Amino acid sequence: MTGELSPIDKAKFAAARRAAELVEDGMRVGLGTGSTAAWLVRCLGDAMREDGLRIRGVPTSTRTAELARQAGIPVIGLDEARWLDITIDGADEFDGDLNLIKGGGGALLHEKVVATASDRMVVIADIGKEVETLGAFPLPVEVIPFAWQTTRALVEETLISMDVLGRDVSLRMDGEAAFVTDEGNYILDLHLKRIGEPRQLAMVLNQIPGVVENGLFIDICDTVVIGFGDGRVEVRDLGSGTVERESFDPGEPDNLFRDIND
Repeated sequence: MTGELSPIDKAKFAAARRAAELVEDGMRVGLGTGSTAAWLVRCLGDAMREDGLRIRGVPTSTRTAELARQAGIPVIGLDEARWLDITIDGADEFDGDLNLIKGGGGALLHEKVVATASDRMVVIADIGKEVETLGAFPLPVEVIPFAWQTTRALVEETLISMDVLGRDVSLRMDGEAAFVTDEGNYILDLHLKRIGEPRQLAMVLNQIPGVVENGLFIDICDTVVIGFGDGRVEVRDLGSGTVERESFDPGEPDNLFRDIND
């Protein structure tokens, strides 16, 4: 399918194409989940066909694994890869310290495992994902199905003592049934509005019985590649403190991933 991209899709594609340039021949690459990460998969597939790039990909979801195979990227598991050179993934929110909220696509557990098993974690996002304070996007928390309502009650009780503005907790649904992750778990979405102490909240949530993992990614992201609707790209590196700005025309690629949501 070919056609003019919307500004948001153009921003995502611009960020993905710039991030793909960070991938070098022979790398083991963590492949994220979501619409922006799907653009990355397509860009890497193009580089393999057109430029001879040789990589192996470790997907963070069954969806991404399928997209990677379609793009011609060899797919392996993390245990086979053992350690990754780079992971590139999207984010639902990121702040000035490159702390993230992830999990809007339901793959937060695999995403966090893969990201922390990498030498470098790069986030690709459109400029609309940048926030001053995390929390406007609902925070996903993956929980086991057994007694999930009890776990929700424990989460709600815990939030009373946390520095947040909202405390509503909802079970994520997929139509009439509960959404189920690749690990067979449920997701609770925490509508917090503002998270004053994300590091503390992440630690406390993971101490609750029944909670598998939460969508706060603290001190994991090293670099963020931000795309703009006019094709501009900004690369911020936390370690070096550098900011690079570039401008290019991303063109009008076949948009194969319009149905993939972050």
